Formats: sequence, C-alpha cells, structure tokens
Amino acid sequence: MTTSRSEAARSSRQPPTIVPDRDCPLCPRLAAFREANRAREPSWHNAPVPPFGDIKARLLIVGLAPGMQGANRTGRPFTGDYAGDLLYATLIEYGFARGTYQARPDDGLKLVDCRIANAVHCVPPQNKPLPIEISTCRQFLVANLATMPNLRAIVALGRIAHDSVLKPLNLKASQAPFGHGAVHQAGAFRLYDSYHCSRYNTNTGVLTPDMFRSVFAKVKADLD
Repeated sequence: MTTSRSEAARSSRQPPTIVPDRDCPLCPRLAAFREANRAREPSWHNAPVPPFGDIKARLLIVGLAPGMQGANRTGRPFTGDYAGDLLYATLIEYGFARGTYQARPDDGLKLVDCRIANAVHCVPPQNKPLPIEISTCRQFLVANLATMPNLRAIVALGRIAHDSVLKPLNLKASQAPFGHGAVHQAGAFRLYDSYHCSRYNTNTGVLTPDMFRSVFAKVKADLD
C-alpha cells in the first residue's frame, strides 16, 4: 500500500483514524440525511458505522455502505438486513465466524481471523453514495488497511468496494478488472471479488449462495 509523505508524517504523530466522528461533516448530503434519520428514529445508531472484528485478522471484507434498516439501525456492519443473513451464514460455514447470528449487535457472534468494514461509513439516500462521497470516505478505509498488521486477503463485495480498494493497493483498474470470483495479486495481498450479497442480487439470480460460498472457500483454502 502506498502512502504520501504528508500522510506518513501525520501517521508518525498519531494513529490513523479508522472511523469518522459520530457527527462527521465531510459529506454534507450524508450528514443532512443522518440528521433527518436521527429526528425520525432517535433510538437507531444513525452514525458512521465502525468496522467489526479483530484488527489483527488476516481477512478484511469490504462492503458498500450501511443499509438503512441494517447497520444504520444496529451499528454493526451487515446486521439487521438480508445481506447479513447470507454473509454471516457463509462466514460461520467457513470458520470466519462463530456463534449464532441473530441480526442484532448483542447476539454474541464473533468473527474469527476476519474483519468487516465499508467503503462508505454512513448510510446514503436510496443506498447510493455519490462518487465524491466514496472518494471522501476512502481515507478511513485506507486507515483500516494500514492498521491491520496481518492482513493478507481482502474480499470486495461489489464493484464500488472493489474500486475503493484498488487505490490503497496501488492497483490500476486495467490491471484488476472487477468480476465475480476474480482474484488479483497486489504484493503480499490478494483481492477477491464477489457480487454484493444484497437481496436484489440474490432474488434476480445475479448471485446464488453457491457462488458466494465459492469465494470464501477459495479465501479459506489460500489462507490455510
């Protein structure tokens, strides 16, 4: 992963920030949407969603952004919506999680050698972040990558997550085109692509459970 001289100087003075502040103002549209959600649903998380899992893990899963009824409500990535049902069941199957997923952050589920983060940390309107919001929030994803000392494998869930990971890995899009099941080498790291495990993708047959499991079977075999 590449780091500019100014970024290196800052990191030598203080640890990198891996999650935006609760009232992060960097993306005005997302901040306004967040405030509206807080007014409407004051008991929900309604804030940037932090990563889930051990920073010493070898596997990082990168999603798109918190879902309105999922992580934006519960405060844990992929928790409370359909995408989490498929993701966590698959992680348990391949030994990257243990416990019982019950779609709530206090269900006791633990990740094993695995961490989950998003390309964009705040819920966007209609689940569609703008390019400027993706670019602005990338600094926190970069910090997550930089602070994982044992990182070896990254699973990108969807094209936006894939594209967000390319820059910190110093990969060009032409060198690592997105495709379900594709594996890209970047020095000591391997980037694995998967279609996002959204209800839309699974309902339309773009992604089947077997297709999704095949990605994590490959990751497991490579890490073992």
